[in-house]
Amino acid sequence: MPEKIKVKKRGNELGFQIFMLSTKLFGLRGAYGLLYIVCAHYLLFDRPAVKGALAYTQRRFSGEGIFKKYWRVYLLFVNQGKALVDRYAVASGYDGFKINVEGFDQVKNILNKGGKGCILLTSHVGNWQLALSCLKELDKDIYLLMRPEDNIAVKKYLRIDTEGKQVKIISPEQDFGGTIEVMEKVKNGNVVSIMGDRKYGFPALEVNFIGDKAGFPFGAFHIAATLECPVIVLLTAKLGHRDYCVDFKNIIRPKYKGKTDKKQQLKKDMQAYATILNIFAKTYPYQVFLFADVWHKQ
Repeated sequence: MPEKIKVKKRGNELGFQIFMLSTKLFGLRGAYGLLYIVCAHYLLFDRPAVKGALAYTQRRFSGEGIFKKYWRVYLLFVNQGKALVDRYAVASGYDGFKINVEGFDQVKNILNKGGKGCILLTSHVGNWQLALSCLKELDKDIYLLMRPEDNIAVKKYLRIDTEGKQVKIISPEQDFGGTIEVMEKVKNGNVVSIMGDRKYGFPALEVNFIGDKAGFPFGAFHIAATLECPVIVLLTAKLGHRDYCVDFKNIIRPKYKGKTDKKQQLKKDMQAYATILNIFAKTYPYQVFLFADVWHKQ
């Protein structure tokens, strides 16, 4: 029996209703204003979230005093809150965001060639859920490898795993972590989105990330190398109140050669991905929402 992935629940019905009402009455800025109070609560009382955020901020902003360290965590919480508010707005039908998309033609060219599809490598940076709206232009099914949301409030208001007919869910809590189903969908020409920066119990390799060794799962790269399909790194950054940039430009093509250690063959491609995230963290330091110590050996 596959092991259930443990994820701490955050957010409740009342909280989402307050933010929903605030957004309707005062717009996005009104909802953003509430975040400064709510995030202060998390900073004071959610020790696991603070500990996870500190693992990142202490490396990204090394050598700072304790006050600045916690101030960075607070700003990180606020910016993640803004991403969730924006996500709720889009799920509710709001179309006021200006999204500049880069590299989307490359995705279309890959899929228009027929045959196999591709792996879309998402990360806990920016607002990757918002970027899914761009993919709906493709005449392809989009599959997300993600655990079913069991927080009823999150599922109801953010609609993470109810994207509609075109976007579907593959659960990693099934046999072999969903790998067999992922490979089947990619072989049939579809896009499968996989998280690239959190292990969630899957095997990992060490790469250099923000000046230290971090463990990133190699499953997406192994599947791509086996099927000889490309890995497209998805990055989404909030540039302003209503402005976003969605970036599909970074494409990695893992490939196995000879009989040497397959894990070691993947390491170069995984390091390329980690370097892309490192550049993102330098450019948008408060849009890296890992909230987990990926540098800790487990």
